[in-house]
Amino acid sequence: MIAMYRMMNLIRRFELRASELFKDGKFPGWIHVCIGQEASVTGACFALRPDDYICPTHRGHGQSLAKGMSPEKMMAELFGKKAGTNLGRGGSMHLTDMEKGVLCGTAILGDGLPMAAGAAMSAKLSGNGRVAMGFFGEGASNEGIVHETMNIAALWELPVIFFCESNQYAELSHRSAHLKVDSIAKRAAGYGMPGVTVDGNDVLEVLRVASEAVERARAGKGPTLIDSVTCRLHGHYEGDPQVYRVPGDIDEWKKKDPIALFEAKLVKEGILDEKAKTVILAEVDRTIEEAVEFAEMSPFPAPEEALDLVYA
Repeated sequence: MIAMYRMMNLIRRFELRASELFKDGKFPGWIHVCIGQEASVTGACFALRPDDYICPTHRGHGQSLAKGMSPEKMMAELFGKKAGTNLGRGGSMHLTDMEKGVLCGTAILGDGLPMAAGAAMSAKLSGNGRVAMGFFGEGASNEGIVHETMNIAALWELPVIFFCESNQYAELSHRSAHLKVDSIAKRAAGYGMPGVTVDGNDVLEVLRVASEAVERARAGKGPTLIDSVTCRLHGHYEGDPQVYRVPGDIDEWKKKDPIALFEAKLVKEGILDEKAKTVILAEVDRTIEEAVEFAEMSPFPAPEEALDLVYA
């Protein structure tokens, strides 16, 4: 529980720092932070083994950190540095770390799911006991590739978990503009797989549900669709004016901040006190500042390396 608390704070503070750095013009491209969704990604990834796979989304910093990616390598990638996870070539939306089971993140909505299914198929054929978890949002749930992947994964009983982070908004549209069902999990019946809705701001509940789905997949019983209901507290992208927000909803969701809720639980149960909290947060902040320093001091790829890793 302390490890999950630390991870949730690492994700939150990494995202806040990345947001600051982006606004200061420290690195190129775009970033999409997952502030408010820390319990979903932490509970999901803590249900996995180190050798299991995940496919992150364009909002994948938290997913990748929770799976074990180095904050230093991730920050260096945001800066476009050679020491980054993709040698400075991928940026925020294409995070990859094969040693940690983080398959290539993708900026195309829903495109991570067929990659997760492919990794799951390889695991099934090799009999290595691994599972794959594909992340997506409720906006991506309407993409054709998502339905096609779930259908074939159920048919072939692939060891894959389809993890939907329902963060209330699909880019610039509230879920009510594009969803008729109140939970993505209800769609699971159409594919012949279990569907579970969980409070995405309760890390222990997410861990429980994800663990059951992982155990089922590892036992050869096929995929599960999880709908983790949460909310992103920042805009779709950094700098987003958020004129589309439903009035008052952000205030209501802030009352259910997943880190504050979990911290209160740990304190109540005597697992965390003020001294331990201070130590943990200081350690987290030090980790992030060391990552920033590492990124700033690392070299950019040399111009003559531009065509390296280009195969055609």
